[in-house]
Amino acid sequence: MEFFESLKIRRSNYNIDKNILVSKEEVLDVIGNAVKYTPSAFNSESQRVMVLLNDNHDKLWEIVKQEIKKIVSEVDFKKSEDKINTFKSGYGTVLFFDDDLTTKSLIEKFPLYKENFKRWATEQNGMLQSNVWVGLGTIGLGGSLQHYNELIEETIKKEFKIDESWSLKAQMPFGNIVEVAQEKEKKDLDLRMIVLE
Repeated sequence: MEFFESLKIRRSNYNIDKNILVSKEEVLDVIGNAVKYTPSAFNSESQRVMVLLNDNHDKLWEIVKQEIKKIVSEVDFKKSEDKINTFKSGYGTVLFFDDDLTTKSLIEKFPLYKENFKRWATEQNGMLQSNVWVGLGTIGLGGSLQHYNELIEETIKKEFKIDESWSLKAQMPFGNIVEVAQEKEKKDLDLRMIVLE
């Protein structure tokens, strides 16, 4: 698929299910290539992912529901539960992390760039998230980007035996697109791009 066509098909698809038309190996190949080839400052490769499938995927979203239930009223919980069930109905979830030890070692090694390394870690994780999202689109899968980080990080680290140095940045539930998300209107490019000659 041509690069810009791939960018154009990326949407926040919430109406997904488990009935994907590609193999698990193709899915993991897309995610793995995104991890391998997404750039990072000083080639630090601090980005990390965990791919949850089957029962592990379902378990994640049950954890999210349990944690939300602790902080919202019963009336408000129903709305949250319905939303989270749309994520759970997908085929899998990619959890995105940054390895804090890697970033910390760069700060110690190059103190002049101390503040930059934290910012760069965020930026390179964002690039990875985008690359995975677009990559999944090229094989006909849709997803969305979620941020339940503070609510679930401690619990999922225990449940899935995740290294303590990995800090959770985002969750991406993905699956077969049941209903294509509507295209959003884009601002005039002249308002966002300046060319000087």
